[in-house]
Amino acid sequence: MKRILVTGGAGFLGSHLCESLLEKGHEVICLDNFFTGRKANIVHLLGRPEFELMRHDVIDPFKLEVDWIFNLACPASPIHYQFNSIKTIKTSVMGAINCLGLAKRVKARIFQASTSEVYGDPTIHPQTEDYWGNVNPIGPRACYDEGKRCAETLFFDYHRDNGVDIRVVRIFNTYGPKMLADDGRVVSNFVVQALRGEDITIYGDGLQTRSFCYVSDLVEGFIRFMEDETGFPGPLNLGNPGEFTMLELAEKVLAKVGGDSKIVYQPLPQDDPKQRQPDITLAKEKLQWSPKIELDEGLDHTIAYFRKQVG
Repeated sequence: MKRILVTGGAGFLGSHLCESLLEKGHEVICLDNFFTGRKANIVHLLGRPEFELMRHDVIDPFKLEVDWIFNLACPASPIHYQFNSIKTIKTSVMGAINCLGLAKRVKARIFQASTSEVYGDPTIHPQTEDYWGNVNPIGPRACYDEGKRCAETLFFDYHRDNGVDIRVVRIFNTYGPKMLADDGRVVSNFVVQALRGEDITIYGDGLQTRSFCYVSDLVEGFIRFMEDETGFPGPLNLGNPGEFTMLELAEKVLAKVGGDSKIVYQPLPQDDPKQRQPDITLAKEKLQWSPKIELDEGLDHTIAYFRKQVG
């Protein structure tokens, strides 16, 4: 049994991770400032003696005694991370420094939830971990993209200079229950618009691609990586290599939800990637991990969740 800190533990991914760690018999400290996290995501855990909730911002220092740290604290959708871009980059950079300082002091193993956004608008396809990326460092998405890139730098510098035991994962598009209805991500956007009978908004021509990983598959990959004793630090792509255009996704959602929603087109936002697909060869080799939930099944679960949320 480990004593585990999950920063951003009340968020979409963090709350699923907290549940899975508790199911495995660990003690979990959930730290969140509730900017995008919600108490509703973890309220059912509050009565458990092995679960603890701390309202705190990772930008500010904190001291705990833990065995493992999962650093998931950062708004991850464009609507939320562009709301206060300076706060976003401070969360990535100062949050990493505070978490790494704690890991160094207590000799904890530490996990960084990085992102496929470190690849920017990629010039190679699919993306492998040795690709350095194509990122605009001064664009409207840079607060998130460059914040996560800097956090990776910090993790590897602490690993090289101080021997900190790190695990760095690059997360590709993930979806499932507990997503926020207004987070601006494509799956939640399409599902919520269809359920409300609104037009489905596609940005650009709809031919840009994404790969969608169901949340339970991703969390399993997180835990396998932390349990791995080979010392491999990453970075490691985790995602579902199935690739779909935005138009294909919209048509799938409309077919499942029904109704009279139409597809409408809006201009593509600046620096929005045209292609995104993970090469997960390394995850298969190192962790014997690959996703199990196909998009059709995952959409069924996600639509069922949102039906209860939006009526």
